[in-house]
Amino acid sequence: MDGIFVRGTRQRSSGAGHVFETLREEIITLRLKPGAVLSRAELQDRFGLSSTPVRDALMRLQADSLVDVFPQHATLVAAIDLNRALEGLFLRRSVELEVVHSLANAPDPALIKSLRDLIRQQSVFAEAAEHSAFTASDHTFHRTMFEAANAVGLWNLVRRHGGHIDRLRRLHLPLDGKTNEILQAHTAIVDAIEAGDAAAAQVSMRDHLSRSIASFPALRGKYPEYFDKA
Repeated sequence: MDGIFVRGTRQRSSGAGHVFETLREEIITLRLKPGAVLSRAELQDRFGLSSTPVRDALMRLQADSLVDVFPQHATLVAAIDLNRALEGLFLRRSVELEVVHSLANAPDPALIKSLRDLIRQQSVFAEAAEHSAFTASDHTFHRTMFEAANAVGLWNLVRRHGGHIDRLRRLHLPLDGKTNEILQAHTAIVDAIEAGDAAAAQVSMRDHLSRSIASFPALRGKYPEYFDKA
């Protein structure tokens, strides 16, 4: 009996995790736009799950500030909030500047090769205007550096608090020249790490991570419906 209970609990947890990751990806990539209604009944049908794992997934999304839950009414994809985007940027920049500093202090040829391979992969996606694939490869590029610095737990922390800045970046991505700007930034970061120049790696990373925030006024003017009205 205990085994059945534990197995059932694990299945619900696994189901909730799958729903959470799927919906989070759709929110971050703007396939689910701010203001979109998330019907629990429709999600249960879509994922073939009971109400409990779906509810648990939505609670996790709420904890990450990606959905707004109105009890007995509706669950909506949250608008992009500039203050939360700034908080996510502050956290990520603080951590990732230390990551590249650490990597530049002990350049690893295998890591350099992996990062350059990812840049080439991103270039292919950019050329084909495959923005979702480009974004996924971008995340892999940054995660690879966290892993090399033995800081993957911090990557997970940054990711959890980065939903609003990630959506701002995704909104920025299709604009003319943005993918090329990212490729140039990634190349500059890797060049600095390979050269053992920790200061240059930090300067390049700081500039790279800050660009989308600088574009905020223009993006809000172009997509006012995506942003928090406050």
